[in-house]
Amino acid sequence: MSRILRKTQLSRDVFRMELEAPEIARERKAGQFVIVQVDSDFSERIPLTIADADEEIGSISIIFQVVGKSTLKLAQKSTGESVENILGPLGMPTHIENFGTVVCVGGGIGVAPMHPIAQAMKKAGNKVIIIMGSRTKELLILEDEMRAIADEFIICTDDGSYGRKDLVTIPLKELCERGGIDLVVAIGPPIMMKFCAETTRPYHVKTYASLNTIMVDGTGMCGGCRVTVGGQTKFVCVDGPEFDAHQVDFDTMMLRLRSYKPQEQEANHRCHLQEAVDKLQEQSK
Repeated sequence: MSRILRKTQLSRDVFRMELEAPEIARERKAGQFVIVQVDSDFSERIPLTIADADEEIGSISIIFQVVGKSTLKLAQKSTGESVENILGPLGMPTHIENFGTVVCVGGGIGVAPMHPIAQAMKKAGNKVIIIMGSRTKELLILEDEMRAIADEFIICTDDGSYGRKDLVTIPLKELCERGGIDLVVAIGPPIMMKFCAETTRPYHVKTYASLNTIMVDGTGMCGGCRVTVGGQTKFVCVDGPEFDAHQVDFDTMMLRLRSYKPQEQEANHRCHLQEAVDKLQEQSK
């Protein structure tokens, strides 16, 4: 059992939870994740990135978006309640060293797993340039935390409601043209990561992408997170989640992601239907 120390709503469907997990807080490294099982009556296990940790308090922070039954169940938990099981830290940590100048590109909910990576890159002595993007201002998360890390900070929104009205690839290209970029790390929707890779490719800038969006089981047993990297089959949860973005077959990855949509929609529908039934039963008492 892991007690929820704090719960915050960051945007319409995005929540942050600080969970009691002293062993994980002590051992975790940037880029790693945990598997969360909400309760014993709801056996699905979901992989979630460790967005932050506090060794002194013995806590980790997870940030998640409500997209289906599992995350909805988790979002319904309150401060003081408990999560049944947390397993971790899992996955290969991000390789951190003093590269020189590192550009961190976070799109949407991808800003959450980018946060500990940007922290670690800064601590290692890098100049850190952060580009954050979202559809609109209301969907931006962790702006203050990321701004505090960055030596240079750029926000893009699709609708122009905040920052620049641009895709994140536009300032990324400008930085590549300016020169002096030693590494780019991109985390966000697969289509965003694909075009970040295509943006940096002509400039021969080393680029990593975190493919955690495709993870299902999180332990390498289900095979659902298979991706092709450099012509070889890799499993994101055990070989990654980060890979050389110039070697990732993003088109096949996105096709695999779409294959789960019918099951996700059905599970989400059943969950909302059960909620409606429970409310009716409460009203009839």
